[in-house]
Amino acid sequence: MKRLNIILLVFLLPILMGFDLSRHSIPLEEILSGGPPKDGIPAILRPKFVDAEKTSFLKDEDRVLGLIVNGEAKAYPIKILNWHEIVNDIVGGKPVLITYCPLCGTGMAFDPAIDGKRYTFGVSGLLYKSDVLMYDHQTESLWSQIMQEAVAGKLTGARLTLVSMIHTTWEAWKKEHPKTLVLSTDTGFKRDYKQDPYESYAKSSQLMFSAGDTDGRFHPKAFVLGIVLGGMAKAYPFSELEQGPHSFDDTIGSRMIKVNYDPGSKTARIKDKNGNDIPSVVSYWFAWAAFYPKTEVYRYSRNKTQD
Repeated sequence: MKRLNIILLVFLLPILMGFDLSRHSIPLEEILSGGPPKDGIPAILRPKFVDAEKTSFLKDEDRVLGLIVNGEAKAYPIKILNWHEIVNDIVGGKPVLITYCPLCGTGMAFDPAIDGKRYTFGVSGLLYKSDVLMYDHQTESLWSQIMQEAVAGKLTGARLTLVSMIHTTWEAWKKEHPKTLVLSTDTGFKRDYKQDPYESYAKSSQLMFSAGDTDGRFHPKAFVLGIVLGGMAKAYPFSELEQGPHSFDDTIGSRMIKVNYDPGSKTARIKDKNGNDIPSVVSYWFAWAAFYPKTEVYRYSRNKTQD
């Protein structure tokens, strides 16, 4: 009877939290509650910004997600995103969805338009493989951030287009984009943005929630730069990038790319042959391996051997 109650709870939990998951593409039993209820972590719907010189709340070493669209640069401090996870914004005249999962270390930006219609998003309070499940306000479908697609609800199977964004330090971003705007702490919510609620979690090898089988080749919270091209996934661990050349050419499938790494700011990015950024994501190793178990892994050596 106890086991039956647990099974019923697992299947009823999403419904009790306000989501109809009669249609889904992932196992319902792997959808877990992260603790806070639906919108318990409040997404930012009307973001406010300040000029770079008015950011006394930021230290040079603080991490930000940097985005530039049609010449407009914006920075989203991780110390704010830790408390909100989602920002619905317009940059360079285009709608952009900014997302950050503190449990996976993943900051990802998307074009929130589907079939020409803009969707806005909130935090469901649910997780899949430890990654945030977002939901859209228009249909209340659930979306996996790392999978970049709707995994339950009316829009199951629909995908979001990833937009290039850089995970870097505030010092590095403002040096490259001195006229950048910065997400303000005036969010409309009372939060202690000086406090990092995930500081101890980031340093630990332990996970708060199951992400499936673990891949022990690297520390679970080691940062990697992940990319998917032509259906092939590859990870570039920062620990390997530290050892080798900080700019080098590589091939994924038949596509040539250039990987750049700045050890000072611990910033990794990938460009095409014309020097344009290719969308990629900085992630904890455990999360990347959980969603892409067959990922290739860059290993530095004089012979350039790779997994």
